[in-house]
Amino acid sequence: MKSAGRSWGRYPITHETVLSIRDRHAPLPRCDHPMLPLGNARSYGDSCLNDGGTLLSMRGLDHFISFDPATGILTCEAGVLFSEILDLTVPQGWFLPVTPGTRLVTIGGAIGNDVHGKNHHRAGSFGHHVLEFELVRSDGSRLTCSKEQHSDWFAATIGGLGLTGVITWASIQLRRIAGPWMSTESHRFDDLNGFFALSHSSDQDYEYTVSWIDCVARGKGLGRGLFSRGNHAPAYPDRRPAAPTRRLSMPLTPPVSLVNPVSLRAFNQLYYHRQRKRSVHATTHYAPFFYPLDGIAHWNRMYGPRGFLQYQCVVPPDSARETVAELIKIIASEGGGSFLAVLKQFGYLPSLGMLSFPRAGTTLALDFPNTGQGTFALLNRLDAVVDAAGGAVYPAKDARMSGERFRRYFPHWQTFSRFIDPALSSSFWRRVME
Repeated sequence: MKSAGRSWGRYPITHETVLSIRDRHAPLPRCDHPMLPLGNARSYGDSCLNDGGTLLSMRGLDHFISFDPATGILTCEAGVLFSEILDLTVPQGWFLPVTPGTRLVTIGGAIGNDVHGKNHHRAGSFGHHVLEFELVRSDGSRLTCSKEQHSDWFAATIGGLGLTGVITWASIQLRRIAGPWMSTESHRFDDLNGFFALSHSSDQDYEYTVSWIDCVARGKGLGRGLFSRGNHAPAYPDRRPAAPTRRLSMPLTPPVSLVNPVSLRAFNQLYYHRQRKRSVHATTHYAPFFYPLDGIAHWNRMYGPRGFLQYQCVVPPDSARETVAELIKIIASEGGGSFLAVLKQFGYLPSLGMLSFPRAGTTLALDFPNTGQGTFALLNRLDAVVDAAGGAVYPAKDARMSGERFRRYFPHWQTFSRFIDPALSSSFWRRVME
């Protein structure tokens, strides 16, 4: 079936054939054009697109294979969503070891992008909790990969952007919880120094930390925001907590982006001051803490027909304070950015994947409405700062970084390229390699 492909950022628009994979025991199809496995298309750029080629939709592999409630070891097919895992395991006292800001990703996609979450300083990235997986290659070979078996393929596939073969199933180690409740705190801070102070004081006692920052504030308020931290709370036997059921939706795509300098400045001012107290403590369900945007269906439509570009970078610890300040100054001077600008710390646990993005330092992520050349010029300015600091940009959220910079951000790309399946490719890979 021919399809106009879009990632979650709705840019770029590509055209590919989509084939649904429903039998994990079957060999890969033979195609005249390059193929690429596709999870739930929640990557923001073109790493999940394959213009002119074939996408292998993996959502048909949506079966659980086994789950041991005594050990928390789960084995399932690659198309199973994180939301489906949580529905099964949370009532039995187990939670995902690492989760990004949406639960609408597949386990295969989580491995291929080596996703990270609010607890990187404690738990590392998702790849650290993968026990093994099956990798099917276009030559018909099947490799069971783990740290001990086919460890080189294990390292290439974690964060390998779906290019080394097709993951059909995976086993992961979940983490024990007492119940679905989170004990949370929100602290208002006045500037970037406040963020770093709160991060430093929170790492030891809080599993999850993340900050919203006002990306248009300048001067003394540069980098001001709200710092959230939390832990899984004890169970409450006298209560029967349930997930929030109310869900909003963006019903249509407006003719122009609703995110602009005027709306952004007004929203950020109101959002920063909505918390009148310096600190607020609460007990809440895990869903709004981990997945606030999942409560708004099709929220990506608010950026209009041209879509948006998300930008996520990480910069090393030694220069993080100065580099992040410079990035925010550039963004604020342009009046750009997004309602949800996220700043957090990565820990020092090295990622297992050859092309994994998470590494020690500070990571900044935010969306930019696609206004054309002005947006691309702004992102190139940010790239120059990140590159000079020795940082990196996240491939899963990129649609325009240069190949030259990609190769500097990910110095193991040559070693990785030896593991690419000759029948697989992506719009992203062709862009940064050619």
